[in-house]
Amino acid sequence: MSDIPQDFRYTKTHEWIAQNDEGSLTVGITDHAQGLLGDLVFVEVPEEGTTFQEGDDSAVVESVKAASDVYAPVDGEVTAGNELLDDAPETINTDPYGDGWIYKIKPEDEGAFDGLMDADAYQEFIELSDD
Repeated sequence: MSDIPQDFRYTKTHEWIAQNDEGSLTVGITDHAQGLLGDLVFVEVPEEGTTFQEGDDSAVVESVKAASDVYAPVDGEVTAGNELLDDAPETINTDPYGDGWIYKIKPEDEGAFDGLMDADAYQEFIELSDD
């Protein structure tokens, strides 16, 4: 497992969230999640302009083992989807915290990021859930 980025936030459904320069949040799935799924063969990325409430199904990642929903970590509107994943879904396997991002969302509440788990809390969460 790669190191968990310290400046990101995390959800109990294994999404990572990073603040970016555009005032939106970048969303992807964690290294832990991609490891459980195995080799990804398809990613359904949400379209720009789509709005979600926290917890909504926002994307789908499909592996040779299973399909899994990706959930919106905050209320907001999608500002971009990662088109790279159309032709190279395996990018999530090889670079989950970099080029393997799934979409960007403009949060309705700018403080929503701070309410998510930090890296230490997420690490503890996955260690407890593996027991």
